[in-house]
Amino acid sequence: MTKYDEVKQQLLTEPKVWLITGVAGFIGSNLLEALLKLNQYIVGLDNFSTGFKRNLDEVKESVSSEQWQRFEFVEGDICDLETCKVVLEHSSEGYVNFVLHQAALGSVPRSIDDPINTNKSNIDGFLNMLVAAKDADVDSFTYAASSSTYGDHPALPKVEENIGNPLSPYAVTKYVNELYANVFARVYGFKTIGLRYFNVFGPRQNPHGAYAAVIPKWTAAMIKGEGVFINGDGETSRDFSYVANAVQLNVLAATAKLEAKDEVYNMALGDRTTLNELLEGIRSALRENRIDYSDKAVYRDFRPGDVRHSQADISKATEQLGFVPTHRILEGIYEAMPWYVRNIS
Repeated sequence: MTKYDEVKQQLLTEPKVWLITGVAGFIGSNLLEALLKLNQYIVGLDNFSTGFKRNLDEVKESVSSEQWQRFEFVEGDICDLETCKVVLEHSSEGYVNFVLHQAALGSVPRSIDDPINTNKSNIDGFLNMLVAAKDADVDSFTYAASSSTYGDHPALPKVEENIGNPLSPYAVTKYVNELYANVFARVYGFKTIGLRYFNVFGPRQNPHGAYAAVIPKWTAAMIKGEGVFINGDGETSRDFSYVANAVQLNVLAATAKLEAKDEVYNMALGDRTTLNELLEGIRSALRENRIDYSDKAVYRDFRPGDVRHSQADISKATEQLGFVPTHRILEGIYEAMPWYVRNIS
């Protein structure tokens, strides 16, 4: 039995109260679904700037009516400190045990286009939530950090202790989150855990818009018979990780013992896939769903702010939190593909 299996069994017998910020987003809604299926009580906060009501509707359809009754939604913005305080007192079950802070303005290109609002959401909003959680004396605070923090550090795989210079405003904001978290541990004794996400993908990840992530964007284009564009020569590589792995590590981090806190951990698969390999993997999964896409990709210039290669060392999360990824990249793509075909077709 894995550590995750043990934690899930314990939660089923002793339900807790969780706050998920960004609950209507891609990762937030997957966390909501997984925790409701464990019969947990959830308070969710979202302002729908990047999340969608349809994600919540889909979760509602996937759980029992009794489980859905355990969810309380608050529409609001983490940039408002009072809202952050209110949601921590909102649950009809009383005290919030665990905070999973997912709310942010993601995307390196978005941050280059709009550094002001990226800073407001990712730094001001993060600090508001951190202060509110500290004052509420919650059991744990787990936040979405980012692999962009590694910046221009050339070594592979990426190890938590070794970072370089940030390459985008987004990377700056996520590094500042880690600095604030460390200071709060030193000054206030409020210890948190940051999870540096590496290219998480899966159902409910928005395929539309200028800042869509590569897997949903390419999948949507291929389903529609449109062109696929690759920035660079296609040999750029990333550590893609299925969202179920991210859910697991969030739950393990939230329930971790004190000695594992005041740390950041890589949230990844610990592998590397080139964009050319990724394209072929998506083609294969589409064929399994009776969609044949034979067009060649169009190659264009590299994108500002991007790093050439990224791969995580996940040994720290494995050793200290018991993290064991359940999905390799192709397993995740094959599992997610029916959702894309159903929702995009």
